[in-house]
Amino acid sequence: MSCGEPHETDCSEVLDHLYEFLDHEMPDSDCSKFEVHFEECSPCLEKYGLEQAVKKLVKRCCGHDDVPADLRSKVMGRIDLIRSGQAVPEQDVVAELPSAATE
Repeated sequence: MSCGEPHETDCSEVLDHLYEFLDHEMPDSDCSKFEVHFEECSPCLEKYGLEQAVKKLVKRCCGHDDVPADLRSKVMGRIDLIRSGQAVPEQDVVAELPSAATE
């Protein structure tokens, strides 16, 4: 997704790190770059607004349960693998589901 205009911070970088921005998990200097980008780029601003709304809905509906640290770590590890372009074997994901569901 891109508006087709050049930006100091590329649309792909913004979209790749959107959840880090939403979760306040990035340095203030990067947050500032993203805020400037959203002012300039309507498609990215729209995506940000949509993801922010989904995050609020999930928090409202499911935000009362604490996520076990090891489950969060496994999920974040999978996300990192996917972002780096590595394949995640489906059987590994399925094999871990019962243990995650019982925690």
